[in-house]
Amino acid sequence: MKPHLFYMYATAMQEISTPGSARLERVLANPAEWALFIDIDGTLLDMAPRPDAAVVPPGLVETLTRLSKGFGGGVALVTGRRVADADRFFAPLRLVTSGVHGAEVRTHPGGETLMLAAPVPSEVLQAVHDIAARSSGILIEEKGPVVAVHYRKAPELGPAIERDLGSITLRWKDFTLRPGRRVLELVPKAHSKGTGLRSLVRLPAFNGRRPIMIGDDHGDEAAMHLAQRLGGLGLKVAGEHFDRHGADFDGAASVRAWLSGLADAAANPPGTA
Repeated sequence: MKPHLFYMYATAMQEISTPGSARLERVLANPAEWALFIDIDGTLLDMAPRPDAAVVPPGLVETLTRLSKGFGGGVALVTGRRVADADRFFAPLRLVTSGVHGAEVRTHPGGETLMLAAPVPSEVLQAVHDIAARSSGILIEEKGPVVAVHYRKAPELGPAIERDLGSITLRWKDFTLRPGRRVLELVPKAHSKGTGLRSLVRLPAFNGRRPIMIGDDHGDEAAMHLAQRLGGLGLKVAGEHFDRHGADFDGAASVRAWLSGLADAAANPPGTA
């Protein structure tokens, strides 16, 4: 391996001063053994006050492009966002993606997006909008099969919103309530980030590799647990959900630094000149 790469790896690892460092070093040692499944908000991107305010840092698209090439296409996004949102963020890159908690999927880079669940019924949407009418600090995000209620600007309303959305799931039993970072989402019961990951690991680019799911939130845990059951890793990003002392990354910036080093490792495996 080129000597300067060891410095890059060491620099990336210094940014991750958490109990998970040894596991991350295992991945750096042999990237060809692994496949990557990565959340977006709070993991690749820093949290923003509203969904449309998220910012893609310089160099991130290049890093993801190098990772996908170095891993033979074995890199995917697993997100609560719509696949179209991921494409907008990371254009012109269009990775394999599981979107809206497993209710959308793109099974090969640049391919079409498949809808795996019906849109939220209009009656459910109206009930959710009625809840949001109580405060200008509540933001509704309609995502086809999923509807999200963001309350970052009105955190004191969280318990009341959760109670009212819970009442909706009692009437429309095909939906379940999934909490996130100052957000509550009505998601079809049959879908989750875990089901999204399960569908992707069967694809040729990921078959035979050990899955790594990187996420920062409650909704990512189903995919993390599945990755671990399949012999891989569930890596936690510190934030509002995972405590810094028990996480593998200090934040999204640490994830980006590590992925950049991993892209170098994949491009220059041990034994190359």
